[in-house]
Amino acid sequence: MTRRDFLHPSRLVGDPFWAFARAMLRYRAQLVLTVVMVVISAVALGAGIAGVKPVLDAILGERKDLPALAADFNAGLVAKAHALSFLSIPQGWIDAMPAGDPFTALVWIMAALIALAVVGAVATFLHSYLSLTIVNATVTAVRRRAYRAVLRAPLREVVQRGPTDAISRIVNDSSKLTDGLNVLLSKTLLQGAKGLAGLGAAMWFSWRVTLVAVVVAPALYTIIRKLGKRIRRASGAALENQADLFRVATESLQGLRVVKAHDAEHYEAGRFHQINKKVLRELNRVRTARAIASPLTDTLSLVALAAMTLIAGRAILAGHVQATDFILAVVSLAVAGAAAKPLTALVHDIQTSTPAAERLRELICLPPEPGHAKGLRVLSRHSRSIEFRDVTLTYPGRETPALRHLSVSVPNGHRVAFVGPNGCGKTTLLSLVNRMFDPDSGALLVDGSDIRECSVRSLRRQVGVVTQETVLFQGTIRENIAYGSWSSEEKVVAAAKRARAHEFIAALPKGYDTDVAQQGLSLSGGQRQRIAIARALLKDPAILILDEATSMIDAESEAAIAAAIADFSVGRTSLIVAHRLSTVVNCDTIHVMEAGRIVDSGTHEQLLERCALYRQLARHQLAGVA
Repeated sequence: MTRRDFLHPSRLVGDPFWAFARAMLRYRAQLVLTVVMVVISAVALGAGIAGVKPVLDAILGERKDLPALAADFNAGLVAKAHALSFLSIPQGWIDAMPAGDPFTALVWIMAALIALAVVGAVATFLHSYLSLTIVNATVTAVRRRAYRAVLRAPLREVVQRGPTDAISRIVNDSSKLTDGLNVLLSKTLLQGAKGLAGLGAAMWFSWRVTLVAVVVAPALYTIIRKLGKRIRRASGAALENQADLFRVATESLQGLRVVKAHDAEHYEAGRFHQINKKVLRELNRVRTARAIASPLTDTLSLVALAAMTLIAGRAILAGHVQATDFILAVVSLAVAGAAAKPLTALVHDIQTSTPAAERLRELICLPPEPGHAKGLRVLSRHSRSIEFRDVTLTYPGRETPALRHLSVSVPNGHRVAFVGPNGCGKTTLLSLVNRMFDPDSGALLVDGSDIRECSVRSLRRQVGVVTQETVLFQGTIRENIAYGSWSSEEKVVAAAKRARAHEFIAALPKGYDTDVAQQGLSLSGGQRQRIAIARALLKDPAILILDEATSMIDAESEAAIAAAIADFSVGRTSLIVAHRLSTVVNCDTIHVMEAGRIVDSGTHEQLLERCALYRQLARHQLAGVA
């Protein structure tokens, strides 16, 4: 962790929103300039309000020229507070001012007010520009850190949460966080500074009138705080339901062919509608809290104005306060109120962002997948054996173990098949080899080394995997075959030829530069599977895992692909899960699994003779599709 790594989990402590707000300190120079611009804008506003008094005096009061007004200003400073004398206009400047014509004084004052307005506008623009730049850069870094945390999290953790939950947090919740940080830095800071400027001007004109307004502040704070808590709770529930909504929509739209084939449009629409209503209910809870905030604050403000009028009326009648000072104090308070009124909604926006910040923090603080720590031993290329030693594994949320005290050893270079009924643990067992999961007990040893003591990267570089669920990414066919490597064109083509994919790729108009649609839907199932096989072969793995690798291949090309895999697997350890007889019949050893255990092992002929379960599988699954 570097000194400036504000997004490290150890620094994301306390309130989640403010933890991410502190991450903006990474951009200190821009933050300082932002605050400077806010101060300039607020000072310009306060000075502009204060500049209205000499205008009123010049029009309604005594007709004085510019030097006389400046002298009155200096005298007023000393009379109000001697400590403010440093703000006095130097006598040399007063002597240089044009004298004799009150209208000239009015022109100069109005010109100065216009100049202040321009300065304030420029400062406000620069403040907004800088603050938006900081927020966008911060949230971009948050999204990147959250995405990296999910990629590096243990697969067990991601499976338990569900991938759509992580996607919803990274995309939707980061958008909510952006809104909250924008409100804080771009709006709350500026509006607060302007409110203080207006309050300062009001104190300058009449502290008695201002004091009445200040008394109301605690009541306003209490209302905002209580409503903010309610908004925070409801927003958190709404975000959780929105994640469910995202999950349901993703599942149904990605599987739209299945939905239509089973005439399930009405069912999916109903499922979406039920979750959508939950989102609406939580959003309406937020709506109520937001709607009631403004009327309450307006009512309290009206009460404060009435009290100010009564107090000021008595003071004016008693001669303690000038009428112009009272009017300007009320105007200043109105400016302060106009700046402070949006703060109610802004605070609520921040409260709405807090649950999103919490959900993002949970992602960033996910424990990393083991095996990436520095100093772990690099696993040499596999050359002797793979041993599963008394391994047991239970998936999160399940009571029944997927694997039960299973032990088996696979010699190097052997082709070994695992067969059994669905759910017996075949795929789970092979998932231990490249450390997608770690067993709850027991160990997996490669050439006698416990893989938990070795770098997981050095392990996975030796393992080629082709699963039944073919995964292709948007990009070209070449990029999909070379995924995760920087292989040359010659190696990509060679891998495609081995997987019997070169022929159909070369027949495409753009060949290897043909774009693949999302999830590979622009290709047939068999074509997608052959590209996935080519990707695995390109790694030149020492260990080859084939989990129903030919399940999507047509019967005509299955034999050719099986022959290609057989040639490629010479000198490599091949671990195979398959239901097709042609895939397993020539394996060196076939292990029959049931309920997370190996119940028998042998060759195809041996198992047909002595294993009733294997005979049943061969009759119903293997021979039936041979």
